[in-house]
Amino acid sequence: MELHVGMQGHSEAVVNAANTARAMGSGTLEVLATPALVALMEQAAVKALPLPPGQTSVGTLMDVRHTAATPLGMKVWAEAQLCAVDGRRLVFTVTAYDEKEQIGAGTHERFLVDVQRFLEKAAAKRTAVSLK
Repeated sequence: MELHVGMQGHSEAVVNAANTARAMGSGTLEVLATPALVALMEQAAVKALPLPPGQTSVGTLMDVRHTAATPLGMKVWAEAQLCAVDGRRLVFTVTAYDEKEQIGAGTHERFLVDVQRFLEKAAAKRTAVSLK
């Protein structure tokens, strides 16, 4: 399938003890953690990409504002829309909401990669370190 501007993805969760700022170490409060918000946005971008077996995408840049707190028990969701395709480079606009309001927005960049080649390159890094 060819990738094109306008492709969309969606991801959702409920704020629980595991995805709070306190649990994730990004703060001390029992509200949705910024790292959890970012992960939700990234998941939405991944879901926008119906890639063939052997191909995936990796995140390389996230520029996000987390603008409102969401307490335990509330549903949150993120939406991603592909806004630019430049060869293997993909750029998304990402937004996130809870049941009351928008809670975050920004841009996210991903690159298309061949799974096998990417994993081989990562494994070679470990080998190079152990030889030192």
